Amino acid sequence: METSCKCNTILRQPNRNSTASFSIPVSPRHRSCSSHPPSYLFLQPQQRLLSSPLPILSANNPSPLISTFVPKSSYYSTSPITATTTSDSPVKALRQLLESPGIHQGPACFDALSAKLIERAGFGFCFTSGFSVSAARLGLPDVGLISYGEMVDQGSLITQAVSIPVIGDGDNGYGNAMNVKRTVKGFIKAGFAGIILEDQVAPKACGHTQGRKVVSRDEAVMKIKAAIDARKESGSDIVIVARTDSRQAVSLEEALWRSRAFADAGADVLFIDALASREEMKAFCEVSPFVPKMANMLEGGGKTPILNPVELEEFGFKLVSYPLSLIGVSMRAMEDALAAIKGGRVPPPGSLPSFDEIKETLGFNKYYEEEKRYMVNNSQPSTAGYSSPTYGTRISRGGSEQKSTKAEEPIIDLLPPVVYDNINTNSSRDRMSWIWSRTLRIKITGKDGLQKLDVRIPAGFLEGMSRIIPGLAGVNIMEMLEDAPIDSDGGPQSGKILLDFNDAVGDRIQVLVE
Repeated sequence: METSCKCNTILRQPNRNSTASFSIPVSPRHRSCSSHPPSYLFLQPQQRLLSSPLPILSANNPSPLISTFVPKSSYYSTSPITATTTSDSPVKALRQLLESPGIHQGPACFDALSAKLIERAGFGFCFTSGFSVSAARLGLPDVGLISYGEMVDQGSLITQAVSIPVIGDGDNGYGNAMNVKRTVKGFIKAGFAGIILEDQVAPKACGHTQGRKVVSRDEAVMKIKAAIDARKESGSDIVIVARTDSRQAVSLEEALWRSRAFADAGADVLFIDALASREEMKAFCEVSPFVPKMANMLEGGGKTPILNPVELEEFGFKLVSYPLSLIGVSMRAMEDALAAIKGGRVPPPGSLPSFDEIKETLGFNKYYEEEKRYMVNNSQPSTAGYSSPTYGTRISRGGSEQKSTKAEEPIIDLLPPVVYDNINTNSSRDRMSWIWSRTLRIKITGKDGLQKLDVRIPAGFLEGMSRIIPGLAGVNIMEMLEDAPIDSDGGPQSGKILLDFNDAVGDRIQVLVE
């Protein structure tokens, strides 16, 4: 039944035979209307986090005051609670979302990028789809081929990429009840806020396909109990979504029985896959009315009718998943792009984002801004001391530090010369001291002809240069200097080329006496 208040806002009387509730924001005009109290949400008894000074309206507490206000231009809202705004962890955010009014849409992701796009689009949570992950990671069908470890690894990458809660597809737990416990604990460590566990036998079959079989009632219930125990043992509050595939494997009656049993075992959300009609969906929502229900809108031709969120909410669903939308459109878009490239073209501008948009989505701009906080200035060495590439400072001969100011200049870490103890005579010592004090010039020219390095250092420091110029490793510079032609002053001739060779990458390395 509908009526209106003094501000002409449409007011809808909730169906007392339905558990559905609406989370339609009230217009500013109606908030200021004195003919109705400020509360506008129809709060179900299980919505414990929401409080109101007004009585909660329900079938057991009827009231002439209308509890659901629907502005003429509004239909429904999605996921008003997110991890980034109202809670300090994804698990808490997901539980708050489950206890908030309205129905919440969750597209299925298959990698970190698709999860980021879901978050950027404004959704409050998302799923990982075993179907999509198997397709994207393995290029294989969802028939039990993907492993527990692969799903945990993929999930960890996804949960690290976003701040919204992610519900992971735990398949059938990858074994018996003990395997289920390990799976739940692994999903907790991977950062999932929830986990979906089903009752299929191994190897499992994909939902809405042929060949599905389920384990016995006792084993199915015991697996849910094992999941609850694993959650307690981990000190977590991960949301357990209990799924049954018995609607297609056995009957609707069997699926409804198992859903009740899962709720009694402690499951947080119930899910019957492949419900075949609106009537079956309504019957499911009447089971354990205070436990949230999940609907699965399999795009492209599944067994379940594709309904809009308003209809699903009226039936009593709390969550709705869209498992194939992102993987499906991605496949078609890639096929179209490949066809264009093969035909000598590139995809038209409207079919792909600009490079700037791609960079923004991936966080390049945010990365560059944060990188500025950790910039270190380095400078080139001089005769006053040497630069340390580790600390970005100049070490003076007196041992004090001088901060670098020229970040664009190259850094060379000069090591002290080796002290040789096998010098026998004073004359040899004098000559070697003279040789080591000579200046050497090191030039490195790339194979493209561009100069990479041109630096002058004392001869005694050359052996330490192998730390930054691997091509000089093993060179006996002492022997080369001793064998070099002598000037009138007794030292090696100026301009003499001691080394001239190409290293392993094709760079030309020259060492000359100055």
